[in-house]
Amino acid sequence: MKAVQFHEVGGPEVLEEVEIEQPTPGAGQVRVRVAASAYNAADAGMRGGFLPIPIALPHVPGYDVSGTIDAIGEDVDGLAVGDAVIGFLPMERDGGAAEYVIAPAEALVPAPTSIPLPDAAALPSVALTAWQALFDDGGLRAGQRVLIVGAGGVVGKYAIQLAKRAGVFVSATASPRSIDAVRAAGADQVIDHTDADLLASVDGQFDVLLNLAPIDPEQFAADVAAVRDGGVVVSTTAFMATPDDESRGVRASTVFVLPNRERLAELVSLVDDSALTVEVTRRIPLGDLPALHAEAEAGRIAGKVIVLP
Repeated sequence: MKAVQFHEVGGPEVLEEVEIEQPTPGAGQVRVRVAASAYNAADAGMRGGFLPIPIALPHVPGYDVSGTIDAIGEDVDGLAVGDAVIGFLPMERDGGAAEYVIAPAEALVPAPTSIPLPDAAALPSVALTAWQALFDDGGLRAGQRVLIVGAGGVVGKYAIQLAKRAGVFVSATASPRSIDAVRAAGADQVIDHTDADLLASVDGQFDVLLNLAPIDPEQFAADVAAVRDGGVVVSTTAFMATPDDESRGVRASTVFVLPNRERLAELVSLVDDSALTVEVTRRIPLGDLPALHAEAEAGRIAGKVIVLP
C-alpha cells in the first residue's frame, strides 16, 4: 500500500511516499481503509524531533483519521467491517497518511453522517482540544465569560462554537484576515489584535482566559489581569509557560490533548445536529504531504488541511 513516512527526524525533506506492506490487525484492533487523514502541527513536531513523543521509526504521520473498517482483529466488539469511523489515533503509532491504518478499536467512533467521510478527519483532535481546554481544564459553565486569544485558528473556532452552545459569553482576538470567520463562529466580541490593546478593549474580567497563540511571554503574563480572582488561564502553547497569579487565586493549566472516545462521539453528534461546523480549508493528495510540511515550516498554512490517499 502507499504511505508517507520518515525514517529519521528532520526537515520536511525526510518525508517520502513509499510502498509498504498492508498491516494486519491484532487483538483489539481494526484495519481502516483511509478516506482521509488531517495535518496537525504536532505531526511536524514529531517529524522534526521537537515533541517528546516516543515514536518508532520509520513513522507514518496523521493521527486524525476517517475511513471505513476493512478488517477486524480478535476481541473487538461493537464494530463491523464496512462501518464508517473517525478516530484520534495514538500519536506514538503509525497514523493515517496511508491507504490503510491499524487502529485500536477504542480509538474509533461512528463518523458523522451529515458531512463527507473524508472531511470528518478534520474533527477529532482539534475539537477535543477545544472541549478539554474550555470545560475540563477551564471548568467553564453557563453564564460565565471566556476570553479566547488567537481565536482565528481551527481550535479557536471550535472553542467559540462550543462555548456559545454552553451559554458562555465569548470575547475573542483575531487578525484582520480571520475576524469575519471568528464573528461567524459566534463570538460576542471580536478584537483585532493587530490594532487594539487587549486589556483596554475588553469590558470587565473573565472566568477563563484561553490562549491559542504563540504570543510574547510578557504580554501573556500581563493579560492575566483580564482574569477574575479565582479564575483560570488555559493555554495550548505547551512550548511556553502558562502564567498564573497566586495572589488572586488564578491558576494556570497547559493543555495537551488526550483521547476521549465518549467525548468524541458527543462531538460527532453535535456535527450531525448542525451545532458544530467542521472546517476543511484544503484537500490534498497523499503525495503532496511533504510539500505541505514545507509550507507549514514557512508559516504559510491557514485553516485545516486534509490528506486524501
